[in-house]
Amino acid sequence: MKKFNINAIYMTLVFALLLISCNTKERERRPGKLPYYNEATFTPLWLATGDEKVKSIHKIPSFNLINQDGEQVTENTFKDKIYVSDFFFTSCPGICPKMTSNMHKLQEEFMDDKNVLLLSHSVTPQKDSVSVLNDYAAANDVITEKWHLVTGNQKEIYDLGRKSYFVEEDLGLERNEDEFLHTENFILVDAHKHIRGIYNGINKASIEQLIADIKILQKES
Repeated sequence: MKKFNINAIYMTLVFALLLISCNTKERERRPGKLPYYNEATFTPLWLATGDEKVKSIHKIPSFNLINQDGEQVTENTFKDKIYVSDFFFTSCPGICPKMTSNMHKLQEEFMDDKNVLLLSHSVTPQKDSVSVLNDYAAANDVITEKWHLVTGNQKEIYDLGRKSYFVEEDLGLERNEDEFLHTENFILVDAHKHIRGIYNGINKASIEQLIADIKILQKES
């Protein structure tokens, strides 16, 4: 009898955990909809289009950077555009080549949609000059009108990464402005400058999900 009771309790616990897991996944993914993200924990906020609360949701702030063609790139470059943002450096031997390859995949996927853009920030702007970025762009078939590789003030770039896009996953750790910023995360931003998704930029399944989510935003816009 004791054995039966223990087994019954065990099965009840397993079933409860499965229910919690299913409910969690259901909250994170809703067919045809994307959540909003307001801070670095990336806790999803499910708001209907037109909800007044959207006005108070975190937005990507103003910035002023220079792309691979020596052109000024600001928040206005992405006005009314959906875009994907990441942080890389041209001499990176590790994750960056894969990230660049996946950004190129996004470029190809949305080549014919002028309202979907890409933005890659150099985290070593003192080394990644306009000419270095231009060479890197040529080597990776980057199309400037679609994909901006940007350099500029390091503090501005690092502040954008950590305080605006929330790309680092080490929550709660204090970092000074000189501490190296290195992450594989891609951030999806909607046409109103709201963050709508975070993705592993070196993971094939995550990139496929990003493509699907961009298509959801296209319908929303």
